[in-house]
Amino acid sequence: MMTWDAVLATRAKRMSASEIRELLKLLDQPDIISFAGGIPDPALFPTDAFRTAYADALSGDGAAAGLQYSVSEGSLRLRRWLVGEMAKLGVSCGPENIMITSGSQQALDFLGKLFLSANDTALVGWPTYLGALQAFNAYEPNYDRLDPMTNRSADDYRATAEERGGKVKFAYLSPDFANPTGETLDEAGRQRLLGLADELDCAVIEDGAYQSLRYDGTPVPGVLALDCARSGGIENTRTLYCGSFSKTLSPGLRLGWVCAAKDVISRLVLLKQAGDLHSSSLNQEAMARVAETVFDAQVDKVCAAYRERRDAMLAALETYMPEGTRWTRPEGGMFVWVELPEGTDAAGLLKEAVETAKIAFVPGKAFFADGSGGNTLRLSFSATTPEKITEGISRLGALISKTVTPAL
Repeated sequence: MMTWDAVLATRAKRMSASEIRELLKLLDQPDIISFAGGIPDPALFPTDAFRTAYADALSGDGAAAGLQYSVSEGSLRLRRWLVGEMAKLGVSCGPENIMITSGSQQALDFLGKLFLSANDTALVGWPTYLGALQAFNAYEPNYDRLDPMTNRSADDYRATAEERGGKVKFAYLSPDFANPTGETLDEAGRQRLLGLADELDCAVIEDGAYQSLRYDGTPVPGVLALDCARSGGIENTRTLYCGSFSKTLSPGLRLGWVCAAKDVISRLVLLKQAGDLHSSSLNQEAMARVAETVFDAQVDKVCAAYRERRDAMLAALETYMPEGTRWTRPEGGMFVWVELPEGTDAAGLLKEAVETAKIAFVPGKAFFADGSGGNTLRLSFSATTPEKITEGISRLGALISKTVTPAL
């Protein structure tokens, strides 16, 4: 009988199952009100537009492009559309600055592979996106806490990385409506981040997965846009922007993109060629057609729906959460981050929540590189109706009130 542990690479020991992927299985249980998966509401998908787009992509001479191998950079038609979208974000670029990926998750994996050697350091939020930690873990990095608003010096980051046997290679963040906290980094924080990256001479990975989902407040210039402005253009920047169609048009087509200087895009293309040659040709052809025709209207549609759900969740939290519980108030995105009194075990609370209250959430510990945050949890409001949100939060509030002992 094969002993697999004896032949596995050392990186395999750092791979673990996604708590979120496991929790998504709860969505199949009709009696569970789930605030777990940060997923779009399928009722809002532009189904008719995709049906038409696939029919067009498979008609006449165009069918060959959709069914054939393609270039690793991705569909030129789709990349040209993305050039226009990046321009709206303040980034002047060309198709050669963009590579299509099989979801933004593949982009994170490629970036980890490109930048990280064993024992190098990645700067991440505390907490940060669980999927980013999973993507980077395979390349055996160390993690250090990224907080642009502290006075911690570049020399301190550098010294810590060197003590651990490597260098600081990049800072990763989702500056708009971050997963899991829902928080947005202000412009001053983004400028300080770029200044820190300059001093460390490291890359910056800007995860823009939720950037289009703003419900109120004033938009903040993106990190790549600020980098372009201060460095004189995209070819002089150190920031890589990771975008996704999953939160706006469809996650099922698994399409995202990276926008950056041509030098680094050309290196990512080599990884793409070795990884899967190219993302689905047919899906790219369909996505280009849908994006060209309904993107802006679709964003308006989902923002209106998710704004109502966010408001319902914030109102319910205000009504039903016990004293001593705190939460974020996001201006967009899909998440509210909840902090319970110190010492509360959110993972243990989840077990009881599913069994007795028939509600689900994601314990916050999974989002911390050091395994802390046991008293935190993430709530997603995007795939649940306002009525169910109110009911679910009332159940959660009652459970927390029963579980948490008030401070004397």
